[in-house]
Amino acid sequence: MAHRIKKKSSGTSKKTKKGWQSSVIRSLWLGAFGIVLLVSLWFILLSFQDLPSFTDLENPEFELATTVYSKNGKELGRYYVENRVMLPYEDLNPSLVKALLATEDERYYKHSGIDVQALGRVAVRTVILRQTGAGGGSTISQQLAKLLFPRQNLSGMGKFRRTLALVNTKFKEWITAVKLERSYTKEEIIAMYLNEFDFIHGAHGIHSAAETYFGKNQKDLELEEAAMLIGMLKNPSLFNPKSFPENAISRRNVVLQQMQKAGVIDKETFEELKLLPIDISKFFRSSHITGPAPYMRSELAKDLKSLLTDPAYYKPDGTSYNIYRDGLSIYTTIDYEMQKLAEKTMKNHMKEIQERFFLEWKNKDPWSYDDEKIPVSLKQESLWNLVKQSERYQKMKSRVLGNEITSINEKFGTNLRDVDIGRMQQETDNRGTITRLLASRLISPQMADTYRGILKSDDWKALHAKLPAFETKVRTVFESEVSMKVFAHNAAMEKDTVLSPLDSIKYHRMHLQTGILAIDPSNGYIRTWVGGIDHKYFKYDHIRTDRQVGSTFKPFIYATAILFKGISPCYKMDDIPFTISPGEGRFGILEEWTPKNATGEYTRTSATLYECLQKSRNTASVYLMKQLGDTKPVRGFVHNMGLDSSEVRFDGEYRIPAQPSICLGSADLTVWEMTSAYSTFANNGVHNTPTLIERIEDKNGKVIFKAVPKETVVLDKESNYVMVDMLKFATSQSPGFQGIESEYGGKTGTTNDHTDGWFVGITPDLVVGTWVGGEDRWIRYLNFMNGQGSRMARPFFSEFLRAIEQHPEIEYDATKRFFQPKELKIEIDCTKYLQFDESAEEVEPIEEEEENFGDDL
Repeated sequence: MAHRIKKKSSGTSKKTKKGWQSSVIRSLWLGAFGIVLLVSLWFILLSFQDLPSFTDLENPEFELATTVYSKNGKELGRYYVENRVMLPYEDLNPSLVKALLATEDERYYKHSGIDVQALGRVAVRTVILRQTGAGGGSTISQQLAKLLFPRQNLSGMGKFRRTLALVNTKFKEWITAVKLERSYTKEEIIAMYLNEFDFIHGAHGIHSAAETYFGKNQKDLELEEAAMLIGMLKNPSLFNPKSFPENAISRRNVVLQQMQKAGVIDKETFEELKLLPIDISKFFRSSHITGPAPYMRSELAKDLKSLLTDPAYYKPDGTSYNIYRDGLSIYTTIDYEMQKLAEKTMKNHMKEIQERFFLEWKNKDPWSYDDEKIPVSLKQESLWNLVKQSERYQKMKSRVLGNEITSINEKFGTNLRDVDIGRMQQETDNRGTITRLLASRLISPQMADTYRGILKSDDWKALHAKLPAFETKVRTVFESEVSMKVFAHNAAMEKDTVLSPLDSIKYHRMHLQTGILAIDPSNGYIRTWVGGIDHKYFKYDHIRTDRQVGSTFKPFIYATAILFKGISPCYKMDDIPFTISPGEGRFGILEEWTPKNATGEYTRTSATLYECLQKSRNTASVYLMKQLGDTKPVRGFVHNMGLDSSEVRFDGEYRIPAQPSICLGSADLTVWEMTSAYSTFANNGVHNTPTLIERIEDKNGKVIFKAVPKETVVLDKESNYVMVDMLKFATSQSPGFQGIESEYGGKTGTTNDHTDGWFVGITPDLVVGTWVGGEDRWIRYLNFMNGQGSRMARPFFSEFLRAIEQHPEIEYDATKRFFQPKELKIEIDCTKYLQFDESAEEVEPIEEEEENFGDDL
């Protein structure tokens, strides 16, 4: 019995044990199922949250830089919010890809966005065993998901809530990573990740990072350089070679070691590379102005913004392109090597010009020098307007007067300017100022009412009370010397010095500026654009700035006379006064007009028109204008050459005046217009509209704009060649052209008081317009010898031409010659021409002299 009882007891025990095991197994299965169910439910719930859709993933919104290219396909510069250029996988440096995979995701090609093995390692070694160096579990796809869709801000959260938010975010990244793997190939994900990553210091993406840290294209990176950049992916601030070079070397060597473990490099290579220093001597943080042709790119941005507002060039979604975000490719007509050569030649030329200028003005101040032409008070007022435009002044004004100005602006809906404050200050101190401004139409009735309303307010009383002390403080600050950097004509284009801010403004304003444009006459393509001496210190572009053109306009008078009157350049005329009287022709003048030569004298001798143009004699231009009997033929002629004669100035007058004084160059025109017009002569009488943008492509390479050439026949070939021959003669005795193979011609120009110096030169392959002058009319040479166009502008052309001919990489044909018709209706052989003129005198050799058009306009 006992035995049976014992046996029964044993069976019960086994049964109980078996039941317990089954229960445990069942519980484990239920638990596992519950976890799976819970995770599944969690994932389902997450899918209803703000996760990116497949559409979002397939069209991520990158901030892409727009790149500007030369005609040679070389990069000139970029427009950007973030300096990022997208690279396809096939263009990536193989060392970058190998380093990335070895360091960040060695099983990248074995998972679909989530590396389960790596997660297991994290769970055991990092979470349970607390091994901090065990590595993470994020895949490249997850890291890309984190870049494309940044994590929420966890600041201010408690520990439990923060942990829950992190887990929730991690699951979202897993889902996004899997979606990315379904939307893109593995190679595309690698490219997107390296393109999107911010390497700081303005380097967005691997392309910009290689340029910023090593000054080279990423495809040219050495293996150890690629390893350093990949090392920065862990923490671009902590492992930045600029801030923490030792950290950067340590992290780079970790990457190299991982590459060795992965079999990408051998141990010997690793041991060799890990000892190398990191060379960032070419570190350079790029900006919008870096690179060749900064003035051109500044003006191009304006052109692009205007062009892209045309609905014809909208995006497929009906919105306009943004050059700072949409990654466009702008292909310009600029010749990269020629542009660099123009900038180099300009710097050498302007350095020499400036040295002479400073020497001439030694111990003199242009703002206090009385030249009996421009009142000193006007110069002083202009100087203090420059002070008020400075950043230093604006910061002082904001700090001292900001509260009162802001209050006035809010109450009266204005944007109070310094000129407004000055006017109201004058009204307070001297009643009647507003009435006088209103009577002279310098302000509108609405503005007058606003001024009067402000003057009655307590805010104005508070502002006015502060003005005397503020103005005293401004003068003290601007007249006190401080250490600063200023522009200089040296290799660095700047120097350290000690100056007062006021003297700094004077110093920079005393630098002569230039505008230089080169055009291919055969198609109108702009090859070089130099808008000033240095864009960092002088932002204002001088290619599209109106300046008085002086004698460079005279060839248009001669060409009109040749075209309409058939006048031979061998025709001889006396250098005597010529008068255009009221009622004469269709000039419509009210008083007699008898302009003098620049010297104020007449030689009373005869000279051919060849010689008259060369000597820039005003009398010959007036004589030809009298023969034409009207300004209309000239204005119509130049209109066809790209000088819009219908355009009106702000004062209501035509930009090209309908007055006989245009024959002496009284018009204010731009370097762009003058160079464009002269290109007609170089192109057999056919004018091509200047072209800067050849085509525009979107980020996918689709052409969204392409330039359409526009040409106008202005002169027949015979008349045109006569004019070309005159321009050749005008420079035939000019110094500086020795050894030049090209056939060339051109015309100088010097305006009143030698304020503007011009030269427009032509060759069969290139037309170059050059202007030199000061920003203000009183920034000029004091003597005519240095201030004439033949000294200020023409030497650039000869030196530039010589440099182009000697440059092996520039496409320029120095052997090309101007087209010459087989027969000419107009005689240009003066020996033959003068045989039929019984009164003709022998043509004597002449010495070239540069003249302006005098004060008699």
